[in-house]
Amino acid sequence: MSLAGLFLITFLLVHLGLNLLVITNNDPMVFNKAAHFMSTNKLIKVFEIILFGGFLLHIIYALILQAQNWLARPKRYHKTNKSETSPFSKWMIHTAVIVLTFIVMHLFDFYFKSKFGGAPEILVGGEHYHDFASMVVTKFRLPEFVILYLAAFIFLGFHLIHGFQSAFKTLGLNNKTYTPVIQALSIIYTIFVVGGFSAIPLVIYFQ
Repeated sequence: MSLAGLFLITFLLVHLGLNLLVITNNDPMVFNKAAHFMSTNKLIKVFEIILFGGFLLHIIYALILQAQNWLARPKRYHKTNKSETSPFSKWMIHTAVIVLTFIVMHLFDFYFKSKFGGAPEILVGGEHYHDFASMVVTKFRLPEFVILYLAAFIFLGFHLIHGFQSAFKTLGLNNKTYTPVIQALSIIYTIFVVGGFSAIPLVIYFQ
């Protein structure tokens, strides 16, 4: 569970770096060519399989752990006391369901269209490219899609801020020396990722 989570955390940085090309370059073909490379390179295709495997593994283990937690306490407490458990931890399964729903929608919006048709194409230098840049801009001109996207990443932030710390704790890095550092890194990482992804629709919408 932890290793799959850390793998996905690393992937988010790569995905963010690629997506930021939409707003950091005036030429949309920079993003289109980068996306084309990611979808046609043989090594990336192998990594893509590993990525989906990581997602699946993370989901399966999450369901197993949640089921074990429910089975361990089939009846709720009559009284609840204050707990040291963070609210991010208590709502992990809920934020996970919301994020997973968004990922499925995101796959239908972009990934499946690139694989099975539906994505617009553009001819540059005698080569065909999927015009993902125009698709992104078109989507983020719609206020309802911008709001949905921002909300999804806020929930992802809630999920990440606990998941980041929990992954390292599970691997044994849980003591007075490492824990404060990991907690600080989880906050920095979450702000960077959520802020970076959120900047894309905001910049496009208000341009």
